[in-house]
Amino acid sequence: MNSVITNPFTQYQCIIFDWDGTVMDSAGKIIACMQIAAKKCELPVPSDNDVAHIIGISLAPAIAQLFALTDNVIIERMVTAYKHAFLAIDTTPCPLFVGAHELFTQLHPHVTLAVATGKARRGLTRAWEATQTGHFFTDSCCADEAQSKPHPEMLEHILRRQGLTPQQCLMVGDTTYDMQMAQSLGMDRIG
Repeated sequence: MNSVITNPFTQYQCIIFDWDGTVMDSAGKIIACMQIAAKKCELPVPSDNDVAHIIGISLAPAIAQLFALTDNVIIERMVTAYKHAFLAIDTTPCPLFVGAHELFTQLHPHVTLAVATGKARRGLTRAWEATQTGHFFTDSCCADEAQSKPHPEMLEHILRRQGLTPQQCLMVGDTTYDMQMAQSLGMDRIG
């Protein structure tokens, strides 16, 4: 007996995913690297929970928020220390969440897939190469190409390049920043 599996998400022309915490299980590595960077910069070491709450925001604004910093020199030192820790702590790529690759395989033929992420372009490219998933995505916007979430600029860039309206898209994310970003444009969202 043949059965037809319908996909409820195909009502959308584009599904836009956040990356860290939504597609890739990277929270543990992000938390560890932020704590290492804090020690290196002689700042108070934040709790796991405090770091988890800033995941999804672009790196410099996340650091400023996490440590209540306004001095750009200190923020930039922390950004550099974090990046060094991220590359040095473990060269093993963070895993995708179970089922992510299969989901992309199922969706890709039917809907445009995109990414709006707090990662820098270099980091997303590295993640795509490590997980062999870049070919699924038609478009992406990264932290170094737009204002930080929850500002909707990342989504606006993707919409403009794809010639779509917010109503034709679905945002999939794991943080309130992802949801606020989509909500500000009237875009459907799930997380």
